[in-house]
Amino acid sequence: MLLTITSTTPPATDLGFLLHKNPARIQSFELNFGKAHVFYPESTFEKCTAVLLLEIDPVHLVREQNGPSEQYVNDRPYVASSFMSVAIAQVYGSALAGQSKERPTLAETAIPLIARLVVVQCRGGETILRRLFEPLGYVVNATQHLLDEKYPSWGPSDYFTVTLSATIRLSDLLTHLYVLIPVMDTEKHYWIGDDEVEKLLRRGEGWLAGHPERELITRRYLKRKHLIRAALAQLVEDDPDPDITDELHAQEEAEVEQQLSLHDQRLGSALAVLKNSGAKRVLDLGCGEGRLLQLLLAEKSFIEIVGMDVSYRALEIAAERLHLEQLPPMQRQRIQLIHGALTYRDERLSGYDAAAVVEVIEHLDPARLSAFERVLFEFAMPSLAVITTPNIEYNVKFQTLPAGKFRHKDHRFEWTREEFQTWANDVAERFGYTARFLPIGPEDPALGAPSQMGIFTR
Repeated sequence: MLLTITSTTPPATDLGFLLHKNPARIQSFELNFGKAHVFYPESTFEKCTAVLLLEIDPVHLVREQNGPSEQYVNDRPYVASSFMSVAIAQVYGSALAGQSKERPTLAETAIPLIARLVVVQCRGGETILRRLFEPLGYVVNATQHLLDEKYPSWGPSDYFTVTLSATIRLSDLLTHLYVLIPVMDTEKHYWIGDDEVEKLLRRGEGWLAGHPERELITRRYLKRKHLIRAALAQLVEDDPDPDITDELHAQEEAEVEQQLSLHDQRLGSALAVLKNSGAKRVLDLGCGEGRLLQLLLAEKSFIEIVGMDVSYRALEIAAERLHLEQLPPMQRQRIQLIHGALTYRDERLSGYDAAAVVEVIEHLDPARLSAFERVLFEFAMPSLAVITTPNIEYNVKFQTLPAGKFRHKDHRFEWTREEFQTWANDVAERFGYTARFLPIGPEDPALGAPSQMGIFTR
């Protein structure tokens, strides 16, 4: 398990003063799960690299912590995880706190730094990885590894080699790694107790509250509902009622898809297409509890945003999530929530640049699809429409999903890739659009991705 940190600010060897580790010698540290070693493979005036190497004994871990029934063979000795976070805190503790007796000014200065995690597991794939680090100013380079190099047909794994580059204080870099490594891995090697809330808030001070993925980070870091509620209540002023927060989390993804964080990936993909289109006035049709609306509102390029849903309760939750009553007047004027159904013509939907329909059509009765097509493509007529829906071919990969069952009890149908593309191309031809298609989520060579997106351009 390796973490490297490289400085190119002359004299680059000052990295040793920042880390409190002498570049001229190897240093080793005893940890309760193994050993940590710090050494410098390169140390020159122009470039200096420090390596934090962990040696973890999986047999000791099993015998001491989990009991003899657990497996000795696992990925923990090789993959950056919560073990690495603990090592950062214990081995680089002074640097993490931003302290340097010899170079105090440098410790407070943003300098070009490059961090490299040789192997890290990121559940949800590269999309999640980028959504965690890019808002913090990092340039992210990720190389995904195959499940088995001898059998490339098995497809990609959840494991990546990740390089993060930024001009940043070393203490901030270490803090981000400390929090986000276990968020990517989604596992911790120790019991998550009440003190983890204080730890997250302390390490997240100054950046987590404003992070667009603060809910995802908090949920993955803490896991337990009452801890998540406690943290979010302190991170966000006037946070929604705990019961509302529970409902949001319970409904944001079908249970079978949670491991892949598919809903987050769908929203991110839809947002990217809308932004790249140059749209200014956008619709979120079937907006639910407002997660996409929240992302849209954070983008200044969208000057008018409308969310519509058939459920009054969902719209109430969306209003709570968006803090509509507390928004400044200029912000409040940008967004509107309306009640309505996608199968009835609605003049309020006309004249918009783009529309997003994320995981909605599969909830409609097949007989009502033709009404939806006319409402969106004949009457509303946005210049761009983005529609996502599950790919039923991928369902066999969900071990908890019984054969022949849909992913959600309210789905009226789920389509193969061919069925979706046939429908989309027919709609596009009839209403004067062109259609193209993008996968969402990790792709299987034979089965495709778990979700599919159609992009319709008029």
